[in-house]
Amino acid sequence: MDLYHYLFKFIIVGDTSVGKSCLLLKYTEGKFKEEHDATIGVEFGSQVFKYKNKQFKIQIWDTAGQESFRSITRSYYKGFIYIYIVNCSSIGVLLVFDITNRQSFHNIVRWYNEILDCAHEYVDIVIVGNKIDLERERQVSVDEGKLFAEQYKIHYIETSAKTGQYVDSVFQQMAMRIYEKIENKLVDQNNENLGIKLGTFYRNDEEDDKEQQTSLGQKKKKKNDDCC
Repeated sequence: MDLYHYLFKFIIVGDTSVGKSCLLLKYTEGKFKEEHDATIGVEFGSQVFKYKNKQFKIQIWDTAGQESFRSITRSYYKGFIYIYIVNCSSIGVLLVFDITNRQSFHNIVRWYNEILDCAHEYVDIVIVGNKIDLERERQVSVDEGKLFAEQYKIHYIETSAKTGQYVDSVFQQMAMRIYEKIENKLVDQNNENLGIKLGTFYRNDEEDDKEQQTSLGQKKKKKNDDCC
């Protein structure tokens, strides 16, 4: 049985060879592979962390960047991965490019537009400039990445799947933003079609609250009965 308060479903998109699978592997297993086979369709992983005394499980789907698999990726935005035949919408999207590959940066416009065409309005999007360990080979500056993110009013962060720099941050900060929206009643935590699922801890907390309220009510009633 999984023990968590909230489960958030994320998806990673971007061109092939930008490091999507490496980011997933680094975050979920703390590993890095110099040689990584191209993703065929979709890969999956998950990780748990704590924030504000809540336990969060982040479920991450890594998609293929090749044109031949684009239909599978697009189907996931709409909520269906045909190869698994499951309904699994996303609340968070990591749009990844390679800072040493300018073309992958140019292509995020296309990826972003596809996200808007398919994802629901509550999705949290972050642009990730990966491979900052290759600073000497950089083709896209930090300012260019930030400017693009500001233009589209989304978040920007740079990472290294190899060294692990800011890898945890990109996933956890997204989860924190989503939780803040839930706390502020901007996102319906009970709508699983948004890519959110309430876990065992959350249900247990609710049951404990109800038991405490019932117990207090019974004590108050007994006190009133004794007084009369």
